[in-house]
Amino acid sequence: MDELWVCNLAVVPYLEALALQQRVRAARQRDAVPDVMLMLEHPPVYTRGRRSGADELPLGEDWYRTRGIEIVDVERGGKITYHGPGQLVGYPIVAIDDVAGYVHTLERALVEVLAQEGVHAHARPHDGPAYTGVWVADRKIASIGVHVARGVTTHGWALNVDADLEPFSWVVACGLPGVGMTSLARELGPGGEGRIPCVRKRAGFEVARALGRRQRLISRARLEAAIGVAQDRAAERARIAAVPV
Repeated sequence: MDELWVCNLAVVPYLEALALQQRVRAARQRDAVPDVMLMLEHPPVYTRGRRSGADELPLGEDWYRTRGIEIVDVERGGKITYHGPGQLVGYPIVAIDDVAGYVHTLERALVEVLAQEGVHAHARPHDGPAYTGVWVADRKIASIGVHVARGVTTHGWALNVDADLEPFSWVVACGLPGVGMTSLARELGPGGEGRIPCVRKRAGFEVARALGRRQRLISRARLEAAIGVAQDRAAERARIAAVPV
């Protein structure tokens, strides 16, 4: 069984995490590393996908920025969403050949994670792409948005564990007017806080299993070393190719 390298990070600024994803993707495209998943949290940020519109920030960009929330346009599918502390984010950088099947695989994995936490959740594939993600009744608890380049994914999933949900109400979350967002802590009620470490362990295992991979935990230093070697080898190959014969 192939491996899924799972790299657990702490709170990482969005653009730093995006740059790391891109470096890992380049290494994965060259088969220099196996499939990888980064798991982390972000400082407050709204990210706008390719289908986002200006009306999804109804209060104006300056209003959000004065509240310490960054706004970043990204290449993933989907519309606007919020990331912040207390939300567990997973960025699988994996080789795939079926985008829709891959998204459904992530949904199934997160549904299983929530079931193990005592919350009955479900996907909504029959409601169309606007409802991609994981739901508890009609409340959205996890968002999914991916991008694929040369057969390798970036971006991924975001699961509200004990995040502050108010910033979702300040935008047209996921492009769905009036959508209600929820979190694991809200669904569990009193005593449901502080579940990030446990959910992180479950998510690493379940995503790996859903993808048919064996989870291998690695440090960021080990990951950086692997992609650094890959970059050095690619640069050497380019140098050799450029030498006149």
